Amino acid sequence: MSNPEQLFADFEAKLADAQRKANQMRTEIEGVSVSERSKDGQISVKVNHAGNLVGLEIGPSVRDNPALAQEILRVVQSAQSKLAGAMQVGVPSIAGTETMNELVNQLQSEYPEPEPTGYVEGGHQTVDEDARFVAEDELDAPPPPPAPKPPAPPATPAPPRAARRPQTDHEDDYFTGGDFLR
Repeated sequence: MSNPEQLFADFEAKLADAQRKANQMRTEIEGVSVSERSKDGQISVKVNHAGNLVGLEIGPSVRDNPALAQEILRVVQSAQSKLAGAMQVGVPSIAGTETMNELVNQLQSEYPEPEPTGYVEGGHQTVDEDARFVAEDELDAPPPPPAPKPPAPPATPAPPRAARRPQTDHEDDYFTGGDFLR
């Protein structure tokens, strides 16, 4: 039979090892960051391990651009979407474990890939003449006329209201022989 002091010492050693591994993992995770640049290189962002913006550089040629804020947000979202891959590389202490799989899945669901440039949800992409592959006469064609609206259905009169029964107090029916299974 094992010595109780030895069992306690083994338990403390395992606990200390688990604490050391947890501290190492936390340090590795906190060291993960992603930097991203806009296509023209004028906007540079950096996000930390939690996806928070920790660095922003704006080139002088785009500072007066009215779409600057939208482009900054797109670049930030692009950087955030790369956090899952950065975690897999930057946190080797839990590589290939269920913990890493959960972390990656969580980051991928929180920070999906950004929509393509020009994408409008529920609509059409903005026209980018260099990127579209359509016949030139299609660009000049007027839009088709809107479909005619169907006629409104005729109004039906509301049915007459039924007469209401008078309210009676049946609070004590159980004790006075009344039906308690209403």
